[in-house]
This record gives sequence, C-alpha cells and structure tokens, in this order.
Amino acid sequence: MAKAKHSVAFQGERGAYSEDACVMYFGAGVEARPYPDFHSVFVAVERDEVSHAVVPVENSIEGSVTQVNDLLLDHDLTIVGEVIVPVKHCLMAAEGATLSSIREVYSHPQALGQCRKFLQNHPEWKTIASYDTAGSARMVAESGRTDAAAIASRRASAVYALKVLKEDIQSEDANFTRFFVLEKNPGPVEGANKTSIVFATKNAPGALHKCLGEFASRGVNLSKLESRPRRNKPWVYVFYADIEGSMDDPDCHAAVGGLLKTGAFVKVLGSYKKA
Repeated sequence: MAKAKHSVAFQGERGAYSEDACVMYFGAGVEARPYPDFHSVFVAVERDEVSHAVVPVENSIEGSVTQVNDLLLDHDLTIVGEVIVPVKHCLMAAEGATLSSIREVYSHPQALGQCRKFLQNHPEWKTIASYDTAGSARMVAESGRTDAAAIASRRASAVYALKVLKEDIQSEDANFTRFFVLEKNPGPVEGANKTSIVFATKNAPGALHKCLGEFASRGVNLSKLESRPRRNKPWVYVFYADIEGSMDDPDCHAAVGGLLKTGAFVKVLGSYKKA
C-alpha cells in the first residue's frame, strides 16, 4: 500500500515475520521497531512512541494468537487494517554447517509445529522451543556453532548472515499468518468492508442464539466466531467475531446496536479493509 512513512511497533527481533508484515502493509520505507513482547507493542502505541503496531492474530494451521486477542480486549487500540503473510520457513545455520552436522534446532513453538513433518525425518535432532523465530536465528548466528540451526524466515537469514540449509520446510504449503494493523484514535478507514468485535452473552438459555440472531435477521455474515476464557473471571467466556461489512453499513451498524441489547457487553475493535 502506498503510504507515508510510519513508525511501527512489532514483537520480536529483526527478521521476524511481523517485520515482513510491516513492510508488506506500509512499504519498504517503513520504520519498523522491534519490541520484546506483545504487551510492550500495545503500550508503545498508547504512549505515542510509534504511530502504529502490527501484531499476528491467527495462523492458518496453528490457530489464534490468544495473547493478542486478550490484549485487544484489555487495551483501547483500533484495528485499521489487516495483512496476510505467507509463511515460508527456512532451516538456517552458521557458515560451515551442513544438514549432517546439525544436532539442535531452535525456533518458536508454532514454527516447530508448522515444520513437524520435516523435523520427524531427522530424529537425531533435538528441537528446542524459543521465544521468537528471528531471535532463534540471531542466537544461532552469535553462537557460531555448526551443530545448531534455527527455523525462521529468509529475511532472518539475510539479517543475521546465516546459510540456508533447506527452504520451504513447512508441513503445509497453504501456511499463512494474519496480522492486524493497530492505531490509537484513528479516523475513518476508506473502503472499510470488514469489522472485528468482541462480545459476551448474558447467562441465560439461548443467549448466544439470540446474539447471533441480530446478524442473521439482517443478513449480515460472520466470517469468524471464536470463544475465549475471560482473564481473571473463571468460567466466563467472550466471543471474538469478524463481520463482513463496515460499521458505516446500516445493517452492520444495526446488528451491533442490537447486540448491545441482547448481549452482556460489546466492544468494536475496528472496521478496516479486508486483506
């Protein structure tokens, strides 16, 4: 997308897939700033350290990033866009390493899970979970070991000067991660055609059916519906939903308005243009 230069927070190290998402959405001139965890990313936008944040919300194989969903509920940032990044995992190591010399493989647990079939072909390797794919690449590069490898993006191999031993090692070719673009107090998004909300139902029989009826009765389609336990409230659940339409659309607006009456609470996370 052609946009002016922005400062954008992402979780992880340089070379992370989240940095790829920043570049895909804002362009090569983006000022992407790494932060150690998702909470720090949200706080950076709230404190105006950056103009935007880019955070992963779900992977097509491994499912939702639950911590990000919880933070979306707890913080008052608005979704202004989404971007979908194809995940192409590479096995990388320091110069001098070969497939036969590898004994340990480091990466984020989701990446290890996404490369399960490839790793099963090498039972002699010990897989070690790390906090980040690009962070694993940095650690392997700094160690200089020829018996250690990392699973990360091709961008990470270039950032940390690692040799790619094997490309496209993910188990499924159709492997994508969806990212949200967040902003503090944004204006309306031109061309918005998708809305994300979170809501809770009343504790009564048929409560969820009544809530969903607000959308069905108006012909508004939900493209996603997922329940999550509400933090600090045992056995209380909230529902995250994606709606086909903008809050500027009369039917969509009316459906969410109706949900305010039939549900226990509703929070609109943002209307944005579908990736």
